[in-house]
Formats: sequence, C-alpha cells, structure tokens
Amino acid sequence: MPILPKQCDIFPENLLAAPDQQPGSLAAAWVPGSIEAGWIAFYTLSRREKDLMRKLAAATIPFYAPLIKRRLHSPGGRTRLSYVPLFPGYVFAIVNDDQRRTALATNTIARWIPIGAGSMLVDDLRSIKRLIDSDQPLTPEARLDSGHLVRVRSGALCGMEGTVVKRRGEERLVVAVRFLNQGVSMELEDVDLERL
Repeated sequence: MPILPKQCDIFPENLLAAPDQQPGSLAAAWVPGSIEAGWIAFYTLSRREKDLMRKLAAATIPFYAPLIKRRLHSPGGRTRLSYVPLFPGYVFAIVNDDQRRTALATNTIARWIPIGAGSMLVDDLRSIKRLIDSDQPLTPEARLDSGHLVRVRSGALCGMEGTVVKRRGEERLVVAVRFLNQGVSMELEDVDLERL
C-alpha cells in the first residue's frame, strides 16, 4: 500500500505528446524556440520537488518531473510503496517570463537553468515517460557509462533508443536525459535489440 497516493507529475497530460499523436500538444507548439516561452529546469531546494509541482499545477504552468515507484521494507517486514523523483531536485517546465517569476515566488526554487536544445530534452523526456508508463522495475542511473547504442525492435517499447550497460553482472538498457547526464535503466530480459 502506498504511503501517499501518486502525485500528478505532468501538467497538462498532453505536455509531451508527439505532434503526430496530438497536434495541439504544448511541447509541439513551444519546443522549436518560441519567443514567448521555452523549456527551463528548475533546481529546487532540498526535497521540495513535489511542493513545486503542486504550486505549478495550481498556477497552470506546464511542467514534468518524473516520479518512479520505490519499495521500502520496514523492520517489521511490511513493504511500503512510495513515489520519488527520478531526478532529485529537478522540475522541467515550459514558461514565459511572467510564469518564471510566478514559479520563483513559490520559495521552492534554488536556481533555474535555461535549456537551449528544447527538442532534444522533449525527446529524452518522452522516452523516460514511456519507460515509466511501461510499469517495468526501473533503477535511477546517476552516472552514465559509454556503451553500445541500441534500438528496441519489438514489444511494448518498440522504437525506443538507449545504451546497453552492465551493472552488477546484468545487462541493462539505459535511457538518459542528456541535459542532466542522468537517466533510468531497466533489466534486459528477452528484449529484441538492434545495434545503431
């Protein structure tokens, strides 16, 4: 049983929808370099990501901060489920100057980082969201090693690209957010891959 229910980690729901899937998606409209708005990364104060997400949603400011499941085992043997940020401290948002000032007024942000290549970030975040939505057990990857670039050829993750790395004797597929040089990995079991 979850300690708390999962909080909304994306607002609006169609923020990362591909232009061919949803022509009116915000990411499709704003990523190419709109003068009015652009992607930025808010780096929050310690453990304030969810607080910032609630305040951004209340102010109708588009954001994405991926949350993943984490199982905790208590000394009594109970297993508890919680949802933790995949990238601790980071919340990605599409904002104009007024929205950025509104977000900074929440007193949850330590600094903000403009993102130059918004389309690359959106592609990376779409891949991360797709992995999270697949409900596979995921492991955060704080450091990324070089490895073979691959593409999944079949199954639910068909078309996804990533890097194969070896961790603790098992091969894993790592999907990264290049802006942060961090990502998430899943164990490779019966996955049909092709080398890029």
